[in-house]
Amino acid sequence: MSGDVLERGLLDRAPDDRIRILDADGTVVAPELEPALETETLRSMYRDMRFARQFDERMISLQRQGRMGTYSSLAGQEGSQIGSTYALADDDMLSFQYREHGALVARGLPWEYLLYWMGHEDGNAALTDIEVFPLNISIASHIPHSVGWAWAAKLNDDDRVGVVHFGDGSTSEGDFHEAMNFAGVFDTPNIFFCNNNQWAISIPRERQTASATIAQKADAYGFEGVQVDGMDPLATYVVTAAAREKALEAADDGPRPTLIEAVQYRYGAHTTADDPSVYRDDDEVEEWRERDPIDRFEAYLREKGALDDDWIDTIDTEIDDTLATLVDRAEAVEGDPSEMFEYVYAEPTERLEEQRDSLADLRERHGDDALLEDE
Repeated sequence: MSGDVLERGLLDRAPDDRIRILDADGTVVAPELEPALETETLRSMYRDMRFARQFDERMISLQRQGRMGTYSSLAGQEGSQIGSTYALADDDMLSFQYREHGALVARGLPWEYLLYWMGHEDGNAALTDIEVFPLNISIASHIPHSVGWAWAAKLNDDDRVGVVHFGDGSTSEGDFHEAMNFAGVFDTPNIFFCNNNQWAISIPRERQTASATIAQKADAYGFEGVQVDGMDPLATYVVTAAAREKALEAADDGPRPTLIEAVQYRYGAHTTADDPSVYRDDDEVEEWRERDPIDRFEAYLREKGALDDDWIDTIDTEIDDTLATLVDRAEAVEGDPSEMFEYVYAEPTERLEEQRDSLADLRERHGDDALLEDE
């Protein structure tokens, strides 16, 4: 499929020529781009999108109950996260900001991932088992690391691609531009996947840049940029598949990197610590909900006869059971407050050791209940 896409010059378009396969109601509007995916693959994509939405709802509920820390919602962005990840090889290296939980769902979502949001660093370490870099909180700082990994893969003749997810707000950070420049100069096998969800916390897209599109920023660094409907999982699939094939080609066939701008919307707050009603209107949210990626994909699959109500009921039951198991396993893990000192420096400083010893002494004399009382 991806080879056919490349022959049609899918990536060789104007950056504002937004690629779309499915209309908001699930109608195919670009049949020449529709990927020839097996029915089971399409159903699996839909199941993962549905799982991601329900995972999101469950995590927010846990946070509101005080059972989880601050959490970043993905609702509305399932199409870009699932569609793009399905276009990759299992051993391509993913790097993400903090909202792309759907990409992890498509990779098999280890139960330990929940531990991270509950305050356990082990949840980050578990991601290495599914070829994913640890979750990144500082905006855009992970993008240069993905480029470094991809450069190493190229030098080692390793046929793998470095795929890095980030938001539109990241394009205002120096790390983004430095990484893009390095990728262009050293021709690294990278896919830069910008999840343009219209808001960087409370800063709207039009305040981020004067550029007509984010995709066109790739021109300055010597490689292609393409804009895609991020709420269309089929469109994000074919664009990512084409970008991956290009990333693995020899340099004389053109630059390896690609910047994909996936235009979409986040329905919820930036995080559970945010109140979006302060800076955006409900009418705007509802307008974007009419393009919901799950509803759109479901309509498409129903038209193809790939799913029905009974099948959806069955997977919903499975998803509920799976989520309950994930939560139970994560909540059964007891935290050790002393772990907070283990990941600050490679070698602890004298002051850090004093703080660690002070905490140990407090726990020995008064027990862990004393820590709760202090709160």
